[in-house]
Amino acid sequence: MAKDGTNRGGARVGSGRKPKALADKISKGTSAMVMELPEPPAFEGADVPPIKEYLKARQKNGKDLCTAEVYEETWKWLKERGCDRLVNSQLVEQYAMSVSRWIQCEECISEYGFLAKHPTTGNAIASPYVSMSQTYMKQVNQIWYQIYQIVKENCSVEFSGNTPQDDVMERLLRTRKGM
Repeated sequence: MAKDGTNRGGARVGSGRKPKALADKISKGTSAMVMELPEPPAFEGADVPPIKEYLKARQKNGKDLCTAEVYEETWKWLKERGCDRLVNSQLVEQYAMSVSRWIQCEECISEYGFLAKHPTTGNAIASPYVSMSQTYMKQVNQIWYQIYQIVKENCSVEFSGNTPQDDVMERLLRTRKGM
């Protein structure tokens, strides 16, 4: 506490050693705290929770969003690692919607180009789709880091290979070809 009564000083936010992944702790033989969840009752059903209607809605331009694909793929990836109960389904929905909106912006950039016409002066300006695309890509990365952090901290086995985040650019290229 400073003389003027304000609470200043002390450790900086985010300073200190970063936590290690659970799989790394287990492989080195150090003690690791595993989040134990109660076993759910035995249910028969699908691996993926039902996809909400707004994720499958047809867009104004007549195209379908790829949100349902991204949602399903991400959920299956989480299930393979045993982290599907740890990640909130709304977070996966937000990730899927952000990816599909980013792809939609990229399609518009391909269709209309990087320049647009100013509505009043008629001069060339940067296309608004470019800044929207950058915003959605930033949002995609932030949400993915949240999901990945949960998996990293709670997955007890070493995991490698493709992640849904790795396939985002591939999905964008597939939608351009019309596949």
